[in-house]
Amino acid sequence: MRRSLRMVVTVTVAAGTMLAVGGVVGLRDAATPERAGTVMVPASADPFAATVARARDRLRQLPGDYRTWAELGVAYVEQARVTGDPSRYPLAEAALRRSLKVRPADNPDASVGLGALANARHDFAAARAFARDAVRVNPYDADAYAVLADAETQLGNAAAATAAVQRMLDLRPGLAAYARASYDLEQRGRLAEATDLMRRALAAAVDPADIAFCRTQLGDLARFGGDLTTAAAEYAAGLAADPSYQPLQRGRARVAAARGNLGAALTDAAAVAARTPTPDTLMEYAGLLRVAGRTAEADRQLALADAAHRVFVANGGRDDLTAAQLALARGDARAAVAAAAAEWRRRPFAEVADVLAQALHAAGRDREALPHARKAVALGPRNAGYAYHLALVALALGDRGTARAQLSRVRDLNPFFSPVEGPTAARALAALEARS
Repeated sequence: MRRSLRMVVTVTVAAGTMLAVGGVVGLRDAATPERAGTVMVPASADPFAATVARARDRLRQLPGDYRTWAELGVAYVEQARVTGDPSRYPLAEAALRRSLKVRPADNPDASVGLGALANARHDFAAARAFARDAVRVNPYDADAYAVLADAETQLGNAAAATAAVQRMLDLRPGLAAYARASYDLEQRGRLAEATDLMRRALAAAVDPADIAFCRTQLGDLARFGGDLTTAAAEYAAGLAADPSYQPLQRGRARVAAARGNLGAALTDAAAVAARTPTPDTLMEYAGLLRVAGRTAEADRQLALADAAHRVFVANGGRDDLTAAQLALARGDARAAVAAAAAEWRRRPFAEVADVLAQALHAAGRDREALPHARKAVALGPRNAGYAYHLALVALALGDRGTARAQLSRVRDLNPFFSPVEGPTAARALAALEARS
């Protein structure tokens, strides 16, 4: 098995490669638009509450147990991820720092936990440093390589991310490693191999939450490739295994929206946003409300998204990408450019390049947008959204040839990539073809 996995994953990687990143041994977040990067563990409700309670009980008896302090910190990080509540982050940091205070040296558990926390807060450079510290102490720690892979991915270091994923596969070829390897392949446009790897993971899954997770990834891969029928079937099968797993409901909403069933899409999106009111779930719901002509409700959801983002920042997070997306949704191009540019300086990741290009285009600065739009397409070769945004910039610059080529790519890659932009792309391509 390990040999076959190495054949799949170890390849020559072009320069540049997903959350935002969450869990320590976690996987990507199926909720992120166009699947660009968030990593998470399959989970239902809050399965970490019991872990937190047990750890706290033990620490009352044994306050010098540095491993349990680290376990408690990691559990708080995971609680924040599954509940969407970043107020857990300061608690996580306090517990992990306490672990280091008790045992300052040779404490890879605390370093891994602090790396996971840094990833969750989007401080990917710090996460990489913590992961490297853990690896120096214990080069056989698969969890350290998970944190390292997530950080390197978000920092745009494709070769380093692949190497970390491969090391994780060699050490512990389980679901967390399979999913990271699948995402690594997907980032380079190798969707068939990414899907094959997730099917292997599904074949080995027994727990309902693991099955739900694998079905979500398979549904997302199918939807990303424009296969709505397969995507819908995967989401349905996942919900049959675990009806509480929200990313499946979110995927189902996206399929419904792509098929023009706006009522069903709104129902599912509203349920997800109510249960996990993070900036991305709220923004996605707001977008669907706007499509439905419910502008006032959409504005309220955007206000909630902005508030959720402020809470994230207040608890030690940094997310200029979300700030840029919120500014674009409000129509504030200048603020969007400033935020996206700040994020790009921190991490040259494909989604960041795309959002920066969108912001510059919205500000009428298309010559500056062009290299970023091209970069996004180069880093995300099978992303229809990136191709569409490059087409918009090309059209604004009067380059109809590039616009037509990119709109044709959208049609070939995934004409259902967005309930708003997908139909617009089709109309724009038809108009360009009519002029030929």
